[in-house]
Amino acid sequence: MKVIVFVKATEESEAGEMPEEQLFEDMTKFNEELVKAGIMLAGEGLKPSSEGARVVFSGKQRKVIDGPFAETKELVAGFWIWQVKSLEEAIEWVKRCPNPMKGESIIEIRPVFEDEDFGEALTPELRERQDRLREATESRQ
Repeated sequence: MKVIVFVKATEESEAGEMPEEQLFEDMTKFNEELVKAGIMLAGEGLKPSSEGARVVFSGKQRKVIDGPFAETKELVAGFWIWQVKSLEEAIEWVKRCPNPMKGESIIEIRPVFEDEDFGEALTPELRERQDRLREATESRQ
């Protein structure tokens, strides 16, 4: 099972405050454990929303909204992509994670859709095309 693990933003992360050296050390050690266990597929921190943009879709119309965005608690400051056996395993790993922020932090775990989840809508032809896309993107990493 593949999951994406979101580190939720805080006022400090949205202000662009960098973590202290000890947190970098602790988080690097945690990431090394994830890699050694064969769990971590990817992971990155994200810059504040003030450096980003959103594209809002309404039918054929597109509207670009520049950051920063309101509702800090709904924003993401970083992420991992993990391959785990179950949601419970992901939860146990998250519980071992160093607190990613100075104060209270929230980490959200969401399962990634697998091909089987799409049922008949993912025809054999579309599945083959999706597999080729995955191979092409993985070869660039």
